[in-house]
Amino acid sequence: MINIDNLKYDLNGLIPAAIVDFYSKKVLTVAYMNRESLQISIKEGTTCFWSRSRKCLWRKGETSGNVQHIVSIMTDCDCDALTVEVIKKGPACHTGSDSCFFNDVYKSDKFSEFSFDGLYELLRQRKEQKPQNSYTTYLFEQGIDKILKKVGEESTEVIVAGKGGDKAETTYELADLIYHAMVLMVQMNITLNEVIDELAKRHIIDHKIKQQKMQ
Repeated sequence: MINIDNLKYDLNGLIPAAIVDFYSKKVLTVAYMNRESLQISIKEGTTCFWSRSRKCLWRKGETSGNVQHIVSIMTDCDCDALTVEVIKKGPACHTGSDSCFFNDVYKSDKFSEFSFDGLYELLRQRKEQKPQNSYTTYLFEQGIDKILKKVGEESTEVIVAGKGGDKAETTYELADLIYHAMVLMVQMNITLNEVIDELAKRHIIDHKIKQQKMQ
């Protein structure tokens, strides 16, 4: 365990900290800490930074309510930078975006990466922009009853495929179900983190029950 006094701060007494979402591992923002803000962060369990523009301590979420609960803090091999994994409440960026990093500078045509965050954002954009000839647009235009009907239909198809023991078919139908479930989430303004938080709560409860049984 590294003592915070052994970290290498710059001439202004600051150390850069990359704030990372504990669940998605997405970089949320890059901020700066000094010894005092780092001590406060560790003591209170929520992120506290040093604002270089205002020249003062800044507790993330103190005005917006978008608090970041700290899971872990790690330093690199040179002890001159930090990564802080957090469970966030609300968006990390002042623009309202989930992360401060959303402006593309370059993307390779050779590689493409799927993520649930990316799919969710695409569905959200479909709801807002409603491009023509889009099945997703059609669902949003039809409304909640149509979306719920499709979730029900896809659930039935998953059951039929699973009962038949066909792995490939079940995988295909599960993908359909997850897609339509995420359309429902966007329609009802349910975020991925809210679902993840709910699963995490159940994991904690299950872990406590197991511990009690072992005693």
